[in-house]
Amino acid sequence: MCTLLDRGLEMSDATGYLRPVEAGASAELDGAAAIFDRACPGRRMDAQRPDGAQRHPLLGSYLGMWVAWATDEEARFRGSSGGTLTALHQWLVSRDVDARIVSAAASQAAPSRTVPVTITTKAQALASAGSRYAPVAVAGDPAILQAPTAVTGKPCEVSALRAARLTDDAPLLLSFFCAGTPNQSATEKLVRDLGGPEIDAVTSLRYRGDGWPGRFVAAFDGGEVSTDYENSWGSTLGPATQWRCKICPDGIGESADVVAADSWDTDERGYPVFDEGAGQSALIARTPRGLAAVLAAEEAGFLQLKPLDPGALVSAQPLQASRRTFLFARLLGSRLAGRPAPRYRGYGLLRLSLSAPRTAIRTARGTFRRVRTALKARQ
Repeated sequence: MCTLLDRGLEMSDATGYLRPVEAGASAELDGAAAIFDRACPGRRMDAQRPDGAQRHPLLGSYLGMWVAWATDEEARFRGSSGGTLTALHQWLVSRDVDARIVSAAASQAAPSRTVPVTITTKAQALASAGSRYAPVAVAGDPAILQAPTAVTGKPCEVSALRAARLTDDAPLLLSFFCAGTPNQSATEKLVRDLGGPEIDAVTSLRYRGDGWPGRFVAAFDGGEVSTDYENSWGSTLGPATQWRCKICPDGIGESADVVAADSWDTDERGYPVFDEGAGQSALIARTPRGLAAVLAAEEAGFLQLKPLDPGALVSAQPLQASRRTFLFARLLGSRLAGRPAPRYRGYGLLRLSLSAPRTAIRTARGTFRRVRTALKARQ
């Protein structure tokens, strides 16, 4: 958001995470301080409550919820989980020759990096398919100020864009369930741990896709290294997510018009199963505009939809359910230890933590100890 509010700043990943740095003369937008205060997800986030929507305590507001996949087999295969966001991108550019979608993809110059891209064709939509578990500032792309047709970004970016209201012609906001942004160094470590070359020698890098859930694959001249999703995320990428992501109330994209998620099958214990299969997404329309887009994409033949019970999605996403349930306790422990947190409104976090008080107390105590230890180590 900082590049939107002060053109003298840009996002840098010198620490492995994206942070604003000075880049030249300031050209501040009118009312930038007020916009920043209401929109920056590091300061505050407000839950969206669209008229007519149902509300689930763990999944947020919705007007429609489905198991979905792209009808185009290549889009379904290339996408991380059924290719539904790719299908929506392709539908948008097919119905309007002037459509522009701001999203993210691998950098052509440095494939291990992730950069904002502008999609105007079905081929470009397909080329950007697949998750990118690395820092990228989609909401910081200057193209955001050029009134794109749609923006696909992390839930925090979508929240900021909705709250900022920088243009009168608001784009369709698309997002996905997000467990956090890993440090860029985690990607480099994973390639090394798998026996790959120095990161500059990597010629292509895919985190997921080409199947569901798909494998992490880093290619280079003479070969490639790869591992499955459970190992890549569980062993290296997931543990490298930043603190702000660990206290996020909205990994489920409540501010989006449409949000997609993995609709995992579960075993007899209720745990997700990561066996390879034909990709499928959970697709949630959160606003009337989002509902209209999903149904129009289905009617145009880009999406296949089946009704989804919210309880099945909660079972398929245990990390999101647990994080949201005990987030109030985690925030309380953090604040008591001396680490401030953003303001979150409308998410019902206190009520969720009170539903399991013993676990909430343990969570608050554990967070307090970890934060205190981390703060003392910095002194």
